[in-house]
Amino acid sequence: MEYFPAPLEKLVEQFARLPGIGGKSAQRLAFYVLGLPEEEAKEFADAILDAKHSVTCCPVCQNFTAGGLCPICASPKRDSSTICVVADPRDVAAIERSREYDGQYHVLHGVISPLNHVGPDDLAIKSLVERVAKGGVQEVIMATNPDTEGEATAMYIARLLKPFDVRVTRLAYGIPVGGHLEFADDATLMRALEGRRDI
Repeated sequence: MEYFPAPLEKLVEQFARLPGIGGKSAQRLAFYVLGLPEEEAKEFADAILDAKHSVTCCPVCQNFTAGGLCPICASPKRDSSTICVVADPRDVAAIERSREYDGQYHVLHGVISPLNHVGPDDLAIKSLVERVAKGGVQEVIMATNPDTEGEATAMYIARLLKPFDVRVTRLAYGIPVGGHLEFADDATLMRALEGRRDI
């Protein structure tokens, strides 16, 4: 038996599809949106559609951008000889919060995960190898999460980059095994960057 009108049920279902949102949270969000004035609800919906239509991937690092190069790739102050490889755009924000890294990034948009049917061809690995092959890169920092998939992805990429004269390092284990970069505090990320090692 449905307790709410069909449009409200559909709104609750859409919120429940978001990661980390359960049924009760989805209901609270749906009721909150219904309680918004018409103009604010329209702004909310427009913000979603605008982000969906205008946010793309940077042609160099694959991070999210609003067209053209992302601000990090476009900045002349960033060290282009160092590339920090991360699984997700959220990881870029996490490392940037540490204020210890001044190089560039490469976002894979996932990790190798055979159980989830994600292979190397599903990730932005080819464009990373092409960046390194062009020359000028001295170090590639593997900053994938220290879990099974993150480790496997780091090792796979390290093997691909072996033929190039480039140092491949791994973040030190200041971040707990099984943890995720986006939840690490600034001090932990700083120690992890300082203690990186060759792989």
